[in-house]
Amino acid sequence: MEEYVVLVNREDKELGLMEKQQAHVAGLLHRAFSVFVFNSKGELMLQQRAASKYHSPTLWTNTCCSHPRENETYEQAAHRRMEEEMGFDCDLSYKFHFIYRANLDNGLTEHELDHVFIGTYDGEPKMNTEEVMAYRWVEMDDLKKDMQKNPQNYTAWFKIIFDQYISHIEA
Repeated sequence: MEEYVVLVNREDKELGLMEKQQAHVAGLLHRAFSVFVFNSKGELMLQQRAASKYHSPTLWTNTCCSHPRENETYEQAAHRRMEEEMGFDCDLSYKFHFIYRANLDNGLTEHELDHVFIGTYDGEPKMNTEEVMAYRWVEMDDLKKDMQKNPQNYTAWFKIIFDQYISHIEA
């Protein structure tokens, strides 16, 4: 089944739909969301992308990220994908949004208007192994250090989103 993304301008006005991979080849701006889920100890849940993913396989990234469908809000999409990828859902709160552009492998480009949500969860995920091969909880300072030491282990977009998250939350 083909997936479509919602193309937008910088003000989030909908411009139309495009098949997801085609939008990533063309590098066109589209809607996206990112979720950061923390446990009660303040550790962030990371996911390791499945080896079968068509880009950025086996790299570590935030708890969940994807794209809203047509006529779906950012928050509705975030809850849907949390269930589809990680096998759980939790209360989410919107924190901020920003636009970024990141070159990926396979000639793809992420150019996204990204809405960032955070949530809290203390259970075990029931990961969809077609999407996620592993997860781990990590303390934020340890994550910062590891991302500086081993940037090749993390997705291009997560490095950008993480920096945005730190600057917005710590401001």
